[in-house]
Amino acid sequence: MSVVKVIEVVGSSPNGFKEAVDSALQECCRSVRQVKAIEVVNWTCSVEDGKIKAYKADCKVAFIVEGTES
Repeated sequence: MSVVKVIEVVGSSPNGFKEAVDSALQECCRSVRQVKAIEVVNWTCSVEDGKIKAYKADCKVAFIVEGTES
């Protein structure tokens, strides 16, 4: 039986939410192997002078713990 661990990460982008999610996933995959799923749990934006400065995606990333694969 596999054991799955979930961590929470936040990605950001000046260009949009999709890029913020991609950023979170790419950065996570640099140090975590066997990523199997990502869930966006919250969307936020940083605002400066009445304009959106950065889009942010709060994500939960699920991955298989090594040595527990079936």
